[in-house]
Amino acid sequence: MELTKARLNLSVVYSAMAGYFLGADGYSLQTIFYLALGGFLVVGAANGFNQVIERDRDALMKRTMNRPLPTGRLSVLEAMVACTLMGYSGLFLLYLINPLTVIFGAAALFLYVAVYTPLKAVGPIAVFVGALPGAIPALLGWVAATNDFDIEPGILFALQFLWQFAHFWAIGWIADDEYKKAGYVLLPSRERDTSTATQIVVYTLFTIPISLLPLFNFTGALHLSWVSAGIILLAGIYFLYKSIVLYKTREIKDARSLMFASIIYLPLVQLIYVIDKLI
Repeated sequence: MELTKARLNLSVVYSAMAGYFLGADGYSLQTIFYLALGGFLVVGAANGFNQVIERDRDALMKRTMNRPLPTGRLSVLEAMVACTLMGYSGLFLLYLINPLTVIFGAAALFLYVAVYTPLKAVGPIAVFVGALPGAIPALLGWVAATNDFDIEPGILFALQFLWQFAHFWAIGWIADDEYKKAGYVLLPSRERDTSTATQIVVYTLFTIPISLLPLFNFTGALHLSWVSAGIILLAGIYFLYKSIVLYKTREIKDARSLMFASIIYLPLVQLIYVIDKLI
């Protein structure tokens, strides 16, 4: 469970399930099962391979030194075998849904492990690259339901892509000292300064219009009522407010407050999308 980062993993599965319910006209329990378990296994494999690659750096940070590999509770071989089995099993389950689903799942796994993880040691570019596989879950769910990709899953992808910058830079702001011990510099300007805070505000601001795009009802598959749009707008304003507070104070406590706001914001928006469709 620690190797797969199970709690974080479940939030990814939540996004995938939201995408599925938004895209599906009718619901298949078999597809839901394959998507939930397959998604969990693929993300678990990605998180595990990440920990194998970063095990020496993890040992240098208090927040990660107690993970299974730095403590020796798992050997590298054991972790590699577990992750390989999870990865292949998860991709097979996604393949049973449809070919397009497994393609997106495999792309997310590859980008996270083979591109994002090595880039973390290079610099802030890693956050941009990591946001690509991080934005795939809701899109994956939609594709599992429809075996098609059009503007609606693109909106879900764009929303989750933009949301990640405020979310991960808030975490990076909190853990910057720890990250630097391990040789990671993930904040966009490499410091807890006005430039970083400004970029957090800008990306947070961009999430608001993206979240409201379903109002235009492009193909009828993803739409919003005015009431739902109002709730989402208020949530976005609150999210933006938290980023502005961090810009003004540059305090770690306000970065933590922004992080919690981001954790609430995305699942809330996705839930409102689903509820709006059901009613």
